[in-house]
Amino acid sequence: MTTNLLLGDVKEGAELPILEKEVKPVTVVLGAMASRDWRPQHHDYKFATENNGLQDIFMNTPNLAAWFERYLTDWTGPKGRLGRIKFRMKDSIYPGDTMRFAGKVTGIEKAAPGVGWVDVSIELTAGEKDCVACEARIAVPETPEANPWKLRGDDWKP
Repeated sequence: MTTNLLLGDVKEGAELPILEKEVKPVTVVLGAMASRDWRPQHHDYKFATENNGLQDIFMNTPNLAAWFERYLTDWTGPKGRLGRIKFRMKDSIYPGDTMRFAGKVTGIEKAAPGVGWVDVSIELTAGEKDCVACEARIAVPETPEANPWKLRGDDWKP
C-alpha cells in the first residue's frame, strides 16, 4: 500500500488494495477491551453461544470502526485524516473468519487549500458472508508539504 498518497494519485472509480486479516479470539477480545466494551458476548464463549444463541464471540462496533480506519490510513499513509464514516452491519465477524476489506473511490472534491476529500465505499466480507457496508470520507493532501491534520475551524468541514 502507498505510504504517502497525494490527491493527484487518486482517481474516481479506482479500487483500493484488498486487506485480509484472519480473526482470532484475541482480535475480538482485545478490540472489546480497548473500547471498554465489557459485554460478555465479546469475550465469553459460553455466554455468547448459550445465552445469545451465537456461534461464537463476535467483534464489536468500535473494533470494526478501528479496522475501517486502519484500512483507509494504510492506503493513504499517515497524512490521511478520516473526516467521517458510517457503516451498516449485516452479519457478525467471528474468530476463524478472515475479514476481507475491498474499497472503491466514489468521489473526489476540493476541500481546504492543499487538501482534498476522497469518498470511499468499502465492503467487508468474511468468506461468503457480506458483513458490513461502509461509506467514508478522508482528507488527502495535494502536495507532500500539505497536511490535513493541521486543518482547524472553518477549514475542517468533512
